[in-house]
Amino acid sequence: MTLTRNNIFPAFFLITGLVVQVVAYVLVPDNPWSLVSGLFGICSVVLCSQGNILTFFFGFGQILTYTWLCWLERFYAGIAMNVFYFVSQIYGIYVWRRRMAPEDVNSQISIVNSQLKTRSLSAKVFILLSVTLVACSAATGFLLSRFTDDTQPYFDAFTTVPAVAAQILMVMAYRQQWYIWFAIDVLYVFMWAQAGNACMLMQYAFWCANCIYGYIIWTRRTTPS
Repeated sequence: MTLTRNNIFPAFFLITGLVVQVVAYVLVPDNPWSLVSGLFGICSVVLCSQGNILTFFFGFGQILTYTWLCWLERFYAGIAMNVFYFVSQIYGIYVWRRRMAPEDVNSQISIVNSQLKTRSLSAKVFILLSVTLVACSAATGFLLSRFTDDTQPYFDAFTTVPAVAAQILMVMAYRQQWYIWFAIDVLYVFMWAQAGNACMLMQYAFWCANCIYGYIIWTRRTTPS
């Protein structure tokens, strides 16, 4: 593929994320699976921001490795969440293929942004959704603190419950997913900082930047639902 002004930044952004992940692991060595999961994760979220259907295939790798890391840290809500992620990835491939032009579906091995047709929720629906997610997250955190040995029950809850909604919005191509992912990723930065895992911390710090990048791209492509 020949790099042009239209795809030089997407390539640079992806490479930057991968380099940051490797540097974090070299400076603060941890479980090797942290690095593997981080690299899969960087590829997955950057491709998602570009509307590239390959995001789901890298997502499978990230889900499997991240589940193992959550098990080691006893982040039980995160483990349960990954079961949902796995199933939604499969459905996401189907939905995204239907929202792309045939030529885009057949050219997804390229790093170039595809023309995924994104959608937008109304302000009222998004506000109602946000309030509901906060209430459900608080209740889940309480239950985890009372009935499990989860090491960070409220962080675990507030990064897991909203992620259900964000994943559904992503699969259905709604751009408001990026608001929710940004809030989740900020909490993940603090959660993995407390766990002392530099690779996961840097992954989620980069994901925060990717949320801004993805929102800009998806807003440009939003069409009436």
